[in-house]
Amino acid sequence: MLRLAPAIRALWLLPLASVSGKSLAATDGDQCAHPGQWWQAGQPTAASTLFGQAAEQDVVLLGEFHDRMSHHRWQLHTLAGLAAHRDKMAIGLEMLPREAQSALDAWVAGELSETQFLQQSQWHEAWGFDPELYLPILHFARMQQIPLLALNIKPELRRQLATEGFDAVSAEQRFNINAPAPASDAYRQRLEQSFQMHPTGMGNEGQENNAPFETFLNAQLIWDAAMADALAAAIDDDTLVVGLMGVGHLAYGDGVPHQLDAMGIADTLALMPTTLEACEPSDSQLADVLYLLGDEQASETPPPRLGVQIAPGEEGVSIVAIREGSLAYDAGLQPDDTVTQAAGQEVRAPGELIAIVQRQAPGTLLPLEVLRDGNTQEVLVRFPPADPLR
Repeated sequence: MLRLAPAIRALWLLPLASVSGKSLAATDGDQCAHPGQWWQAGQPTAASTLFGQAAEQDVVLLGEFHDRMSHHRWQLHTLAGLAAHRDKMAIGLEMLPREAQSALDAWVAGELSETQFLQQSQWHEAWGFDPELYLPILHFARMQQIPLLALNIKPELRRQLATEGFDAVSAEQRFNINAPAPASDAYRQRLEQSFQMHPTGMGNEGQENNAPFETFLNAQLIWDAAMADALAAAIDDDTLVVGLMGVGHLAYGDGVPHQLDAMGIADTLALMPTTLEACEPSDSQLADVLYLLGDEQASETPPPRLGVQIAPGEEGVSIVAIREGSLAYDAGLQPDDTVTQAAGQEVRAPGELIAIVQRQAPGTLLPLEVLRDGNTQEVLVRFPPADPLR
C-alpha cells in the first residue's frame, strides 16, 4: 500500500466475499455460473442481449478496482462491444479532474504523445495509479475518435465544498455543480463503516485526517455528484455516455446512479466485474449487471508498494502513516518524515513519488532523500526480487 486510494475505499464499501481473487465456482454442467458470463437479475444473460440493452441507455457505468489489470481489460472489451452497438459514444473518466479536459481533447485529436499527455493532464498528480493500466483504453478512444470526458474535480475543491458548503464557492469555480442529493440509509451506513475502519482518509491524498464523519460523507457525495453532473452534461439523443469509475461509486445503485436518478436521468445501467464464490455470484445486487471473471491472479502484476499513506507537504511528500512489516517499515521510514527526492528526482506531489515507486524494478534499491527533524538523510528501500512463479 503506497497510499489510501480509491481502490482501497471501494473495497471497504463492498462485502469481502465480492472481492475475492479466486474463483471457486462449481462445475456441475450448466447448473452453475461460469467465468465469461454476464449475470443479471440473478440469471445469466447472453452478451448480445446485454449489449443491446446497454446501447439503449443514456448512461452506462463500468466499475473497477483501480489497480486490477483484469478489470481494465474487461472495460476495454465492454467499450468495444458498446461501440459496435451505438454509433456515437463518449467515455468519462473518474481519473482526471475538469482541468485536464483540454489534454484529453488534444489526446483524442492525436496532438499529443503518451508522455505529453501524461504531463499535460498531470496524470500522476491527479491519479497516481499506473497509466499503463489505462493506456489501452485511451488508445482505443483515440483510434475510434471517441470523446474522453474528465469527470472529477480536484480534492481541494471537493474539500472546500464539503467543509464550507456550496454557497461559499461560486458556480463558475465549482463548474456549475449543484449540491448532491442526500445519501440513502444503506450508502450512509457503508460509508460510516468505511470511516470507522480508517477515519484518516477522506480523499486520495490523505489530507483529511481526523475529518468528522459528516464531512467525510459530504465529500463522498460531492465526488459522486461531480461525476454524475459531467455524465449528464454529455447526454444527447445520439450519444451513449459511458463512465469508468471505482466500484464504490456505483455499488447497490448508490453513488453516481443515485445522483443521476435525482437529476431525472433514469435510463442508466451499472456494470461491474466480479468473481465467483460458489455456484452463483456472491451478491447479485452489487450492480445491475455483473461480469463473471475467472481466476485472474496469475495475469495480474501488482505495482510495487512502499506501504505508506502519504500527503503533500510544504517541502515534499509527507509520510502520514506506515504499515508494519512493509518495505517502508523495514527501510526505517517514520511517520512525519518528508520525502524530498526519490531515485535522484525531486518529488513535490504524492503522484510523483507513486510514479517513481511503480517504475521500480524487482530486486533493486530505491534511494530516498528524507527530511526528518530538520535534518536530511538518505534512506534505501529494498524491493524484493520477482516471484519466479509469476
